Amino acid sequence: QVQLVESGGGLVQAGGSMRLSCAASGRTFSSYAMAWFRQAPGKEREFVAAIRWSGTTTYYADSVKGRFTISRDNAKNSVYLQMNSLKLEDTAVYYCAIAKYSGVFNINRADFGSWGQGTQVTVSS
Repeated sequence: QVQLVESGGGLVQAGGSMRLSCAASGRTFSSYAMAWFRQAPGKEREFVAAIRWSGTTTYYADSVKGRFTISRDNAKNSVYLQMNSLKLEDTAVYYCAIAKYSGVFNINRADFGSWGQGTQVTVSS
């Protein structure tokens, strides 16, 4: 079973930047796609960004495209989310997730088998 631990959340002003990190342990990390999701109060958990196991392909939700960048370092078993030009509507708990199956690259929640505990990101005006 893999364990995922997010860090880097906090309070930031609108227009600012923040970088989230997610460290994985307990499983070979480099063969699996990784993703970030977020959940705002009273809303469903939604997809934010995903990255293929090799790091060569990424995919973003339209709402964050051009502002957020997902990356990974397989040597460190870590995935990152660089968030720029943050908006009030980016306020949410952010979760990293690892794909259920190696070599598979999808963005549906059901395709991800393990989740971190989440880290709160609050964007203030």
